[in-house]
Amino acid sequence: MTPAATSAGESAQTALQWFLGIPLRIILIVAISSIALWLIRRSIRTITDHVADGTPWLERGALKPLGDSAVGAVLDKANPLANARRAQRARTIGSVLRSTASIAVGCTAFFLILDALGISLAPFIASVGIVGVALGFGAQSLVKDFLTGLFMLLEDQYGVGDVIDVGPANGTVEAVTLRVTKIRDADGTLWYVPNGTMLRVGNKTQGWATAVVEIDVDYFADLDQVRSVLAEAAALVAADPVTGSHILGEPTITGIEKLSADAVTLRLKVKTSPAQQWEVARELRIAARRGLEEAHVPLAGQRDLMATHRAAVAARTQPRDPHDTPLDDMANERDARGAAASSPEE
Repeated sequence: MTPAATSAGESAQTALQWFLGIPLRIILIVAISSIALWLIRRSIRTITDHVADGTPWLERGALKPLGDSAVGAVLDKANPLANARRAQRARTIGSVLRSTASIAVGCTAFFLILDALGISLAPFIASVGIVGVALGFGAQSLVKDFLTGLFMLLEDQYGVGDVIDVGPANGTVEAVTLRVTKIRDADGTLWYVPNGTMLRVGNKTQGWATAVVEIDVDYFADLDQVRSVLAEAAALVAADPVTGSHILGEPTITGIEKLSADAVTLRLKVKTSPAQQWEVARELRIAARRGLEEAHVPLAGQRDLMATHRAAVAARTQPRDPHDTPLDDMANERDARGAAASSPEE
C-alpha cells in the first residue's frame, strides 16, 4: 500500500472517529429532543382537543360502538355556553402546556449540546439567572397576570357566558385568556381587565342562583293575605312550561324585611338555574302585581289611587241611566269612590 493510500485511510478513519464523537452526540440530542417534543405536543393537543370537543372516550377508537349507548348519551353535553367555556379553557391550558414543553425541552437540549462541546455551564447558568431575575422585576405585573390567569382557569372560577362582578367591571364574560378577561357590561361597554388586578371575583351564574323580589305593601294591608297572594303568584310562575323549568325549589316568603311609616316590605325568594334568576324575578313581579291588584291590596302609598281605580272600574261596569246628566255622573263616581275607600279590604 502506498503512503498516499495509507494517509487517506488514516484521514478517513480520523474523520469517522471525529464524527462518531461530538457531532453524532449533537445530532442524537437534537433528534431525540425533537421526537420527544413532537410526542409531548401531540399528546397535549390530543387531550385538549378531546376535552374541548366534549367527545367521550367511549366514542373514540375501538370503543366507539359503546358511545352510542345510554352511557355515551349521558356524557354528552348540549349546553352551548358550557361547551364554549370548556373549549376555551382547554385550549388555553393546552397552549400553555405546549409552550412550557417547548421551552423545557429546548433548554434541556441546549444545555446538553453545550456540555457535549465541553463548554462549562456554571458561568452561563449564573448569567441566565441574573438576566431572569432582572426580567422578573421588570415584568412583575405581566407574570402576575399570567399566573393568576392560569390558576383561574385551573380552578374554573368563571368562564365564557358567566355574569361576574370584579369591582370596576360587572357584566358577561366574553373571552378569557391568561393575561386579560373581556367583560361586556349592561351598557355594551367591553372591559379588558388584567387578571392580576382582580382582588375578588363574584360569579352570579355558577351552580345555582336565587331570584329575589321585594314587595312594599300598604302599612295596614293584611299580611297573611299578602303572603297568600305571593304564594299563588309563585305557583303560577312555577306552572309555566318555560319559566317554571328554571325553578329548582319551593318559594320562600320571609317575614317583614322593612317597616316604615307607610310601607311594609315582604321578600319572595326562589332558587333558580344559573343565569335565569333575572327572568324568573321579572315573571314573579308580573304575577305578584296582578295578584295584588285582583285582591285589592294596595302597594305602599297607593291606597287612594287604588280606591279611585276601583271606583272608575265600577262606574264603567255599571249600566248608565240614559236620563242622567254629567252632574249625575260626577255624583255617582264620587259616591262609588267613597264606598270603595270606606269598604274593608278583602
